Amino acid sequence: MYAFSWLSKRDFCKKWMKTPVWFGLWHALFVFVILGCMYNLFHFIAASSAPALAQPPFLKRVLPWLIIAALAIYGFFSAKNKTDDKKDLLVKKDLDWANTVYFAGFVASIVMFFFIQAFKIPSASMRNTLLEGDHLFVNKAAYGFRIPLTQIRFGQFKPIQPGDIIVFAFPAESPTQVNCGGLQYGRDYVKRVIAMPGDKVEIKNATLYINDKEQPLQGYEIFEPVTRYQAEEVPEPEVYQFLWEKRVLEHELGLTLRDNFGPVVVPEGSYFAMGDNRDNSCDSRFWGPVPRENIKGTAWFIHWPLNRIRLIK
Repeated sequence: MYAFSWLSKRDFCKKWMKTPVWFGLWHALFVFVILGCMYNLFHFIAASSAPALAQPPFLKRVLPWLIIAALAIYGFFSAKNKTDDKKDLLVKKDLDWANTVYFAGFVASIVMFFFIQAFKIPSASMRNTLLEGDHLFVNKAAYGFRIPLTQIRFGQFKPIQPGDIIVFAFPAESPTQVNCGGLQYGRDYVKRVIAMPGDKVEIKNATLYINDKEQPLQGYEIFEPVTRYQAEEVPEPEVYQFLWEKRVLEHELGLTLRDNFGPVVVPEGSYFAMGDNRDNSCDSRFWGPVPRENIKGTAWFIHWPLNRIRLIK
């Protein structure tokens, strides 16, 4: 948009735009670029940060661009035969729109980088607190602002606490790391903080223990009437802890970790996170602790669908 504004004010462009066809093409290009920018800006704000599990249908991906192209063609014919006075007025309107979209994109980039992240719930792991398809905003400022290209944070409004619903980058050590049946590298996850650094965590027959104390149910947990896996012979405690921290424990014990897990001690600078839908959640039981530097923020409020708009607790 800035380049369009700059070029439109140059003398060589003004000479070209005296010709009806060139003026029509210039306006058509503007319509295509500005509508494309607005479309991408909308997706930047509203789209999920999590990678899509499947490509949308071809028509759904192409149709918006076909509509934008059609409007650009219409813009060409509507601008081509305008008089000089109307051309000047149209160029002024185009430049006003260009500046508006440029400013909106700049502000949106600042807000989305420092304050808010859009997220879409991709699975049932947080039912019934968060449902598949819920669109929510993540408060990235709650746990402190991060200086770009560093892990340094400042201005923390609240500490991370048990019960917080956090959004974080999946703690994969490499793009080829396999967890929960597939590659999770680059994905953003949403889970609830269960235990803090230094806490001892253990699960016996689907019952959670923190520091050897049975944890009462909080009302957001969901359990299904499933057959519980029996505890199997496990490695020595030191080996168990090592495998868990290296995110390969599930390769050794598989789904038995759902119902019988630990004990492990949450490393310093990390957290233990689980989904509210305890029997259908790929979480810290399977892939290890969540490092502090991976946590992007806390789930703030649901903004779509309309009947689900609410603050998240």
